[in-house]
Amino acid sequence: MASKSPALVWLRDDLRLADQPALSAAAASGRPVLCLYLFDNGDSAGRALGGASRWWLHHSLAALAGALEKIGGRLDILHAAHRDLPAIAASLDAAEVYWTRRYGGPEIACDKAVKAALLGAGIPVHSFNGQLLREPWEVTTKSGGPMKVYTPFWRAHRALGPIAPPLPAPTALKAAPWPSMAPTRCALGDLGLLPTAPDWAGGLRECWTPGEDGARARLASFLGSGLRGYADERNRPDKPSTSRLSPHLRFGEISARTILHAVAHREAAASAIADDAAKFLAEIGWREFAYHLLFHNPDLATRNYQPRFDAFPWRTDAKALRAWTIGRTGYPIVDAGMRELWRTGFMHNRVRMIVGSFLVKHLLIDWRAGEQWFWDTLCDADPANNSASWQWVAGCGADAAPYFRVFNPVLQGEKFDPAGDYVRRFVPELAHAPAKFIHKPWEAPGLLARDYPAPIVPHGDARERALRAFKTLGGAGEPEA
Repeated sequence: MASKSPALVWLRDDLRLADQPALSAAAASGRPVLCLYLFDNGDSAGRALGGASRWWLHHSLAALAGALEKIGGRLDILHAAHRDLPAIAASLDAAEVYWTRRYGGPEIACDKAVKAALLGAGIPVHSFNGQLLREPWEVTTKSGGPMKVYTPFWRAHRALGPIAPPLPAPTALKAAPWPSMAPTRCALGDLGLLPTAPDWAGGLRECWTPGEDGARARLASFLGSGLRGYADERNRPDKPSTSRLSPHLRFGEISARTILHAVAHREAAASAIADDAAKFLAEIGWREFAYHLLFHNPDLATRNYQPRFDAFPWRTDAKALRAWTIGRTGYPIVDAGMRELWRTGFMHNRVRMIVGSFLVKHLLIDWRAGEQWFWDTLCDADPANNSASWQWVAGCGADAAPYFRVFNPVLQGEKFDPAGDYVRRFVPELAHAPAKFIHKPWEAPGLLARDYPAPIVPHGDARERALRAFKTLGGAGEPEA
């Protein structure tokens, strides 16, 4: 390789400058740098992105391109399969290739094949952990196997010692020229990531600022006003009590390590928030656990983690599934969540549990239908979190006991949205409903006449049906949650 041959950074779910170890290592090599994004769309590795994720990716790439330009770099985009990277690297006369690791089964297989081809062509490969606090294989049982329960996983994770501080962003890059023999680059708009006919993304534009700057602003806002009280209020969808960092984490606009150290710094300055910080970091721990599960179970999005659920008597009910997706089930907390999802590309985590439980237990519809809908509509549709969380709600996942618990959507609404503010925000038909009836409008004369449906299934009947189904697995009922 010529001394001026570039270092090639293959970007994936790591669209940032700060604490981006692959980019930092390439910059430290002293070579000119090419920052390359291949839009694969599931052709050769992994799962094609859903609509909301595609919208986010467009704006995240635009933000990254601007950030790179400010320090002398450049973002190059190709519409190409990931398996084509070795040929592309050769056409670029790349001296070395850098990337951050991925943990899904197809992605790992692709990266191994790409690495072998690059090494075979004499091009060194450098890979890094840029997504997680620890690699999935670092946390094990005493016998060295994968862990299956979250609490001991997180305990073992923390017992491994401190996490290294985040890396600073490079202050300057020298962008290598794009060789004439290399493939033709794409303009970002050529990828067709944005919806056009119809343009359904208005609510997403109102709610989000994709990109590294947006991620850091979101973190600063949460540390300043959201972290205090998080332990008590994180389950309240009517309050701004969560970080809303999940889409930024999903696309690697901010690292888990950056968040961990920022929270620790905030806690050191205000010891009264220790419980809040611990509870928030436990949510980061759940993300770590989800990737641990995905790494050891590559088909987590399609296959029951617990095989005995393979015989579970799921129902096929297209009409009920449609009512769930559009937020017309007749249960206000469920419908508010589904409409929040459609409008904003996001849903509060407590409500995710409620709507998930409703689909798989009230309607007995396979959790995979819900997972797929979330994959398409969530901006934070994460390959590990989405599947692990759906399996947990369905009862067939890791650490999913008691799997036979059936959430009562009325009680859940009354407990976590007591005045009905969350419901009113997303279900305007009930905007003027008294708090007494906001979560059970069928009990208030005249409310259901305001274009809001009656419940598509009575809660009591649905619960009994679900418990009968779970008894086929040997489960028993418990008090309503």
